[in-house]
Amino acid sequence: MTTNVDAIVIGGGIHGCSTTLHLCLAGLKPVLIEKDYAGRHASGVNAGGVRQLARHIPEIPLSIRSMGIWEKINDLLDDDCSFESHGQVLVAENEEELAVCRARVAELNALGFTHEELIDASELRRLVPAVAETCPGGVVSRRDGAANPAQTTTAFRRKAEQLGATVREGVAAGNIRYSDGLWHVDVGSDSYAAPVLVNAAGAWAGKIAAALGEPVPVETVAPMLMITSRVPHFIDPVVILRGRKLSFKQFKNGTVLIGGGHLATSYQDRNETVLDWKSLAISARTVFELFPVMRGATIVRAWAGIEAKMKDDIPVFGPSSRHKGLYHQFGFSLHGFQLGPGAGAVMAELIVNGGTQTRISDLGIERFHRSAAR
Repeated sequence: MTTNVDAIVIGGGIHGCSTTLHLCLAGLKPVLIEKDYAGRHASGVNAGGVRQLARHIPEIPLSIRSMGIWEKINDLLDDDCSFESHGQVLVAENEEELAVCRARVAELNALGFTHEELIDASELRRLVPAVAETCPGGVVSRRDGAANPAQTTTAFRRKAEQLGATVREGVAAGNIRYSDGLWHVDVGSDSYAAPVLVNAAGAWAGKIAAALGEPVPVETVAPMLMITSRVPHFIDPVVILRGRKLSFKQFKNGTVLIGGGHLATSYQDRNETVLDWKSLAISARTVFELFPVMRGATIVRAWAGIEAKMKDDIPVFGPSSRHKGLYHQFGFSLHGFQLGPGAGAVMAELIVNGGTQTRISDLGIERFHRSAAR
């Protein structure tokens, strides 16, 4: 049996769930299709960083749009998503890295962006008292923060369903095709048809794009995280490093989440990852060197989530360059969580209004096909 809906969204991560919700808010009745369950992969197991800090310039307008939604997230979802805004701090470990920070802030200011602020050693130690005395400064984005990723993704899914979305979990989307002005997608023995199809399938989205004639340079990765035993409270903002791979956040219960981009081995077809303990040891050593207060902590557990990483580290976001009614929303390259609320709002505007005031022109899939077109 075929069910007609207003839009089909493939992928139940934060991006698919956010787009589904915002389509409902615009008066549409979409279906969300997720082969596992909402938040099963990267969206539910990432570090939860809500950051504008250190983003690629083409992403900044979307990040700023999203930040405004994060600051009112409880109004949108009836759930605070455990969002806290204590800022995020990028630490320079030496004068050379601080010079890079200075140039970055100057570049952003010249472009009209003021969310990143250069800080000296004294302000760094006021914000992060436990940091090593040798660090000369860094950059702060004061509105940034962190949230609970699983709680957030579930909240978007739940609110979308409350507003009329159909949610299909546990069965993969298959046999995607376009016929008579409609996109058709099979879900088990059922089929859905709609004039709009959103490819938000995360690590699996590249395969969908390629099957529809729009291949892109994307790979599957699995960033690792680990959580420590409890230590006395010593830090409020999220900390990242300018040079070495490290992100760092302490929870209210005293545990510390450590990430930064070291990768596990992913087995995408089996939904499995294998941790690289040597790389995790590098992260632990970095924490040991920069934060003496952590030297008595132990690692309690570690994990990884599967996601898509673009060759240029910039997401694919916007309408298809080949097909009417097809939109892509994937490849957020280890930094898509904060963008989720804003991306869903902008995607709904593209679908419903045919455009958006938020600048996304540098994120389109056509950037990979321009040379071929010429």
